[in-house]
Amino acid sequence: MKTLTRGLRRYAAHVVAVCAVLTIYGLARLPQVSRAERAAMAGRFAFERHALPELNQSSRIARAVHPSMKKISAWISSVGAAVALGDLDGDGLPDDACHVDPRSDQVIVAPVPGTTARYAPFELSVGTLPYDPATTAPMGCLMGDFNEDGLEDVLVYYWGRTPVLFMRRAEQSSPARPLSRDSYVARELMPVQERWYTNCATQADLDGDGHLDLILGNYFPDGAHILDAAGGGREEMAESLSRSFNGGRNRLLLWAGSAEGAEPAARFEEAKGVLDDEVARGWTLAVGAADLDGDLLPEIYFANDFGPDRLLHNLSTPGHLRFELLEGRQSWTTPHSKVLGRDSFKGMGVDFGDINGDGLLDIYVSNIADEYALEESHFVWVNTGETGLMKQGVAPFVERSEQLGLARSGWGWDARLVDFDNDGVPEAIQATGFVRGNTDRWPELQEVAMTNDQLQGDTRIWPRIQPGDDLSGHGHDPFFVRAADGRYYDLAADLGLDQPQITRGIAVADVDGDGRMDFALANQWMTSYVYLNRSQKAGGFLGLNLLLPAAGARAGAKTTERAGMPGPDTRGYPAIGAHATLYLPDGRRMVAQVDGGSGHSGKRSPGLHFGLGKLPADTPLRVDLDWRDAQGQTRHERLRLAAGWHTILLGSQA
Repeated sequence: MKTLTRGLRRYAAHVVAVCAVLTIYGLARLPQVSRAERAAMAGRFAFERHALPELNQSSRIARAVHPSMKKISAWISSVGAAVALGDLDGDGLPDDACHVDPRSDQVIVAPVPGTTARYAPFELSVGTLPYDPATTAPMGCLMGDFNEDGLEDVLVYYWGRTPVLFMRRAEQSSPARPLSRDSYVARELMPVQERWYTNCATQADLDGDGHLDLILGNYFPDGAHILDAAGGGREEMAESLSRSFNGGRNRLLLWAGSAEGAEPAARFEEAKGVLDDEVARGWTLAVGAADLDGDLLPEIYFANDFGPDRLLHNLSTPGHLRFELLEGRQSWTTPHSKVLGRDSFKGMGVDFGDINGDGLLDIYVSNIADEYALEESHFVWVNTGETGLMKQGVAPFVERSEQLGLARSGWGWDARLVDFDNDGVPEAIQATGFVRGNTDRWPELQEVAMTNDQLQGDTRIWPRIQPGDDLSGHGHDPFFVRAADGRYYDLAADLGLDQPQITRGIAVADVDGDGRMDFALANQWMTSYVYLNRSQKAGGFLGLNLLLPAAGARAGAKTTERAGMPGPDTRGYPAIGAHATLYLPDGRRMVAQVDGGSGHSGKRSPGLHFGLGKLPADTPLRVDLDWRDAQGQTRHERLRLAAGWHTILLGSQA
């Protein structure tokens, strides 16, 4: 009897253990959508892929690097692909691409494939400016009208030197003279050339004086010789995987003047001493700027590798920059890394958008979120609306990536929130992947992550990461769609978008003006692509091109509105930082701000896009606009607009 009792007890214990395991498995298992719902969700999207132009064929997959970094040459060579979409030729559409092909280290300007071939693709080269191709490589391009003459210029930033401004010549702007390299004159951004390692750049009016300033995020220490294969001594990596403040100095440059005409120019002056070292010398991979408290002064988000991200509250006045660090509050149920500003490492992309439809801007951040890797999760910082806390140094955001289904995917870079089907709910897309090869180096990298911080800056303790080695190299870029249960699900495979790629930048624009958002992916050591939106089930939309009058057309300017895209007679430039609030008949409101280039190496166009779903096209919609004019004065105007694209030239008189 005792033996039988013991047997029954053991059996009962096994049953309880199995039940416990099954219960835990059930709780841990990620939610799924039914096959029918998944098919219905995927049926709303369709994309047509085109390769971005390549000028020189090259099959290289790594750069020459400093001898002390040869052991990790593939790691050092893992960035550089970049893409921006905008209107460079002045035809009124954001149908021009500027992309960096790391295989040839060329900055290529071309019409977006699939649109009208208005000019031949060409390279933006620095001409007679100092440039050593053996120690320098382009990392990205930022479109902007830096001298406010109504013609779009390009800023190119590099590893190994300071950025270069490519200013558009006025006499080259007529339709009879197609866009070409001769349309631009290369100007040094800084008066003294230095070795910077710039990974990201954006523009915003930081001090509220009415002119756009520049934010540059740097990575390796200034003056390093990272790409110098003949260099001596030793180059160091970050001093810690989670608390490194020995990177290149992030720069804030204030607009200081400009010239127009045949010899255009723009001057910027560095605002020194504004950022303390722990903010200025993070290993920055992405930067974003958006006004989060409604004062038309943009806050700054630095997404950092090897250390915590930084959100800065803007308290500046014209000519005088001032920022205060914001950090989230931690409750007893919140992991340390899920508090804004207290994460440990791997911030690689940032975007702003209203992900939960409450009329507030949230923040979407990419990290390393590969299964069984150095996983921290991606972040979705949801805005609580308690902006008054910012005056106390508190970031009014809570992390909700797990609840939304966006916590994990792969080794992330750029991230974007975009409404591709015009239903009023943004999709979430990510650039992912690191180094593609056949030998998995994750086990050794995990060991480095557990090493004493004092050793991690020495590349001799790092594992071999060279061509042929692999770190998250065979995944795909996810395309997340929100389901009826409120969670996002990756539908890339359902849409034929699951080709394995190593992607860095994502650019977004409505390149053909049809109201359906398109996107481009910049791939590292691979062909890059643009994806034209061909959905036949997209809803209605409202699109806004918010422009400030060009320098010669400001006197007594009043706000004017015209249906459609900008025409050849529209003398203006994007009103970066302007707010638009759309009020829907059901009481909901939608918000957006004109973006100046937030992210890693991809740039969205400045046009604002709102999906309207099944709302009748003739429904008049209230739109409130808030902006700073060219004199820095805050302005407000209320319009009634129907669906479709509208061009609004914002005046100095409301």
